[in-house]
Amino acid sequence: MIENGQKVKTHYTGTLDDGTKFDSSVGRDPLEFEMGAGMVIPGFEKGVADMGVGEKKSIHIPSTEAYGEVRAEMIMQFDRSQLPEDLEPEVGMDLQMQGPQGQAIPVQITAVDESTITIDANHPLAGQNLNFELELVAVI
Repeated sequence: MIENGQKVKTHYTGTLDDGTKFDSSVGRDPLEFEMGAGMVIPGFEKGVADMGVGEKKSIHIPSTEAYGEVRAEMIMQFDRSQLPEDLEPEVGMDLQMQGPQGQAIPVQITAVDESTITIDANHPLAGQNLNFELELVAVI
């Protein structure tokens, strides 16, 4: 069992339940993170915790242990007049809003009409169950 505070390196390929690949470390350096530090989603850390170096396995992470469910309060409408004049909003466009403490919050435009835009501040993988092929490369 890997202890909290230990660093690990792992290769992974992440897919959705429909088989769509959303991320992979294949072809680049393995992902390095500290166990127990909250650097990765809870289900990913739990999946790695009982692995041995060189071991490979598949894990399924329900959305509640990944990026959570889609939260309706994170979907908002704004008047187009609030956008910079030189910005032509399009569905799928990524923007950044400023949070209460000045932090950048990534959002995506999900609808546009003559007077309003709808943005979604949920993580793009919110509401999705995730599947990972894991390989533990090292425990440091």
